[in-house]
Amino acid sequence: MTPQIPAPVSRLAGAVVRRIPEPVLHRVAPSLLPFSPQDVPPTPPVPATPVRLYLGPANYAGQGYAWARAAERLPGVGAISMAAERPGGFGFTSDYPVPIAVYGSSRRWQRRQKAYVERFTHVVVEAQRALFGTLMATPSQRNGAYAEARALAAHGACVAMLCHGSDIRVPSRHLAGATPWSPFGDPEWELVGHLERQTRAAEAALVELRAAGIQTFVSTPDLLLDQPEATWLPVVVDPEVWRTQAPPLEREVPLVVHAPSASRLKGTELVEPVLTELDRRGWITYRRVEGVTSAQMPALYRDADVVLDQFALGSYGVAACEAMAAGRVVVSHVTQQSRDVVQAACGLDLPILEGTPDTLEDVFTALLDDRAGAGERAARQGPELVRVLHDGAKSARVLAPFLGVGAVEPDAGER
Repeated sequence: MTPQIPAPVSRLAGAVVRRIPEPVLHRVAPSLLPFSPQDVPPTPPVPATPVRLYLGPANYAGQGYAWARAAERLPGVGAISMAAERPGGFGFTSDYPVPIAVYGSSRRWQRRQKAYVERFTHVVVEAQRALFGTLMATPSQRNGAYAEARALAAHGACVAMLCHGSDIRVPSRHLAGATPWSPFGDPEWELVGHLERQTRAAEAALVELRAAGIQTFVSTPDLLLDQPEATWLPVVVDPEVWRTQAPPLEREVPLVVHAPSASRLKGTELVEPVLTELDRRGWITYRRVEGVTSAQMPALYRDADVVLDQFALGSYGVAACEAMAAGRVVVSHVTQQSRDVVQAACGLDLPILEGTPDTLEDVFTALLDDRAGAGERAARQGPELVRVLHDGAKSARVLAPFLGVGAVEPDAGER
């Protein structure tokens, strides 16, 4: 058994190693660094535009990249999205992918990154995650994102924090809210306590940052319950990637697809017994899909008749938008609060069939009794909602005041 190195000794060793220049370490003791010099990517050129926007480092579901492209619809805006990437990820596109080992361990890269980001006029920090790795972390504040935001603002940048979900969704508030199937009620789930502490700390930090003029965006409408002073920045999908002429529900036995990125948060275990039983009866063909890359998802959804999103959080996000863009029938649990936010934003009802662990069998009974009507509505209403609210134009209009530029003209379908 390998003896455990005492924490003070480990910290001291780490401090000593960090004082040795990385090129020297790579030559004389490369095993002390978890990356090679070739792993450190070059920085992309800074946009030659009056407004220069930098987003990172999460890029969950490719949204950092998508919002960057949405922002570039605005006059005089250039944007760069950065992602700290782990090996074996989903393969989402980013302007500046940085290996997680470099992001977390290379002081040389971190200092270069700080100088690079300081050349941008506007910065959006995603998911309470630091842009400069551990550069501005301290023993008392291990997350350097908030110190970075203040430093960038002091340097002259306009800075915003962008919340994605678990970084700001307070478990106890969600559990006490309008969703009885909240995933946070399991006393055996050790992550709940960690998330409670993390989100409460983030909540307090965001209040202080807003007082300093640093605004908050949220990526899904349910997060307005946790951050009522925030602005909803709709997620973005490319309708052309998902478009298909094949109407849903023309098979004798519909293909029902569920691709849970995190099954506990999606409520998969709550509904899978019902789906398995419906499959056994021959009502549906149920297919649970995991471990697919982002490039494989369009074909997966275009081939489906029905896409199941989530049944525990009460919200909707990128996966549901992708399925709607493909004109598929989408079944998910979305609270009335989220549906009301959508209606207020664009004048359209969210065309996601409401389904819960208690009602899912009834939903499929009604769906199979009205195949033609349900298929026609999904093929028409889903792509329309995405075009009006989630193709990037609406997100550009939301970003325009923050970026200090004129917005693109509203689409005729947006009311």
